[in-house]
Amino acid sequence: MTEIPFKKPELEDRQTILSYLGGRGFRGCERTFANVYLWARFYDLVWAELEGTVVFRSVFDGKYSYTYPAGDGDRRTAVERLMEEAREQNAPLQFHGLSRGEYEELERYFPGQFEIDWNRDAEDYVYETEKLIRLSGKKYHGKKNHINQFKSAYPDWSYEPLTDDNVEECFQMALRWREFNGCEVDPEKNKEMCVALNSLRLHNELELRGGVLRAGGEVVAFTLGEPVSEDTFVVHIEKAYADIRGAYPMINQQFLEHEVSGYLYVNREDDTGDEGLRKAKLSYHPVFMVEKGTARRKEEYV
Repeated sequence: MTEIPFKKPELEDRQTILSYLGGRGFRGCERTFANVYLWARFYDLVWAELEGTVVFRSVFDGKYSYTYPAGDGDRRTAVERLMEEAREQNAPLQFHGLSRGEYEELERYFPGQFEIDWNRDAEDYVYETEKLIRLSGKKYHGKKNHINQFKSAYPDWSYEPLTDDNVEECFQMALRWREFNGCEVDPEKNKEMCVALNSLRLHNELELRGGVLRAGGEVVAFTLGEPVSEDTFVVHIEKAYADIRGAYPMINQQFLEHEVSGYLYVNREDDTGDEGLRKAKLSYHPVFMVEKGTARRKEEYV
């Protein structure tokens, strides 16, 4: 069997990778180039063009795990090639981040050969953009109150898009946020902050869209994201000082109003199983969740 030419994602791979991901109607946060590129070193992520599709491979617990082949090529043959690579590793083929549609297609191609586990902690929260901009009605009353408190406490507040002129201030704010939140002693928080800092550093190269919130002339919150499909925008990074009451709902609302209003939906990613984060994301009333499954080939077929 010809070896699959996996390689690390580079900035110059952006258009090639997006050519496979675009047009498939994906709404999951992982199906964006920035997410692939920025998290690659933490998950030993590599990618390959395979039978007219694109496949990403990561390492979990010392074993390979793949994304389902994306693109208009021969996905069935691509899966068969991955089965061969998994067999050489003496492990069952595993796919992670499967959508419901991808699993249904996998089952059609290889009936009964895979078992799947749907992971609630990994599901993305998707909202109607217009509702998060307007925050109308009783169910958003608390959010509106927090924003009004912010405006009252900081009458000189301002919002601006992220640019080369203010990115360094955001970078310094992120470093202070890291210090205040104990990221140095929490490996997961530290990874997240590395990604946030690199998002700022490479915002032009990654074609990320960002927003900046000021109070008293100082940056107190920033956010970054990118489109994942024609109708859905993903917010990857959102940081605000916890002691600035209302800063989080304010940067969320302002960013969507000024930069994201052209998209029907906004994906605000998953909650990682954190109860506090889950409560906060549910309080914005998602219109639907992006399901994600992990499928493993059953031992009797390996």
